[in-house]
Amino acid sequence: MAQPHDPDTVAWLLDGDPAIRWQTLRDLTDASAAEVDAERARVATNGWGAQLLGLQDPDGGWAGALYSPKWTSTTYTLLLLHWLGLPRGNEQALVGCRRLWDEARVYDGGLTFARSIREPETCITGMLVLLAAGFGHADGRVDPTVDWLLGQQLADGGWNCESIRSGSRHGSFHTSVTVLDALLVYERTGGTVPVSAAMRAGREFFLQHQLYRSHRTGEIVDPVFTRFPFPPQWHFDVLRGLEHFRVSDAPRDARLTDAIAAVRAARRSDERWPMYRPYPGRYWFRLETPGPSRWTTLRALRVLRWWDDGPDAG
Repeated sequence: MAQPHDPDTVAWLLDGDPAIRWQTLRDLTDASAAEVDAERARVATNGWGAQLLGLQDPDGGWAGALYSPKWTSTTYTLLLLHWLGLPRGNEQALVGCRRLWDEARVYDGGLTFARSIREPETCITGMLVLLAAGFGHADGRVDPTVDWLLGQQLADGGWNCESIRSGSRHGSFHTSVTVLDALLVYERTGGTVPVSAAMRAGREFFLQHQLYRSHRTGEIVDPVFTRFPFPPQWHFDVLRGLEHFRVSDAPRDARLTDAIAAVRAARRSDERWPMYRPYPGRYWFRLETPGPSRWTTLRALRVLRWWDDGPDAG
């Protein structure tokens, strides 16, 4: 059974941006659905969400770009708005999604923004599916694109952008979590293509790796996996992986024990988690400054709550 959350820490989270507040209310308190929804609606009108929406170009995009520069392009700004919790159906987000889908090039069912490379890109395809499903962009290409993503799943259960580029047959942690997140949002928002079996196989890929270790040697694949920057962009890390298991209502599996310990070990003496240096690139503005991080603390606490109170694997 999980220990009650430190009330001072919860109060500190509730002093944050509406994006932090509504998720804290939903995931760490007993707030009503009406209270959660009311606070979530403020993401579009106050704080970080409102700032990002105010930066939208007249043509519906951001930074005059579809995918690059990272992290101010239309794709990554919409991803951030998704993570902030901008409500589904927001008109500005829908205009941005429409721009992405209309500008994307389709090859064999997959998508890309590249002009010189005539082949689809799995990560970009996953991101566009997540954004369309998450914001409610209706497009007849979404279901065929999901079918294409399912066809890209490798024998080990993962996905890898390099399987198209160089023939790699081993799943990539980065690509796999991107596709799993997309398929989950697609399924939860009424997608009609069956994706449950693919998601189970994808989660098993991570479980075979104890989430972040080599299935051959048991060594950590990359030390950066134990850093938890927000936003994660296209990157995998331990906390992002555990959040997928939490959101998908997966049972607790003993193979995740080590990953959970890595999250616990990152906690500061004040019961909060640190702000991690963001990935290099352009940003519209800072979400947080060095020191304790509301984002990391919120994400870590709700993962630990799921782990300590959730069902065990059968």
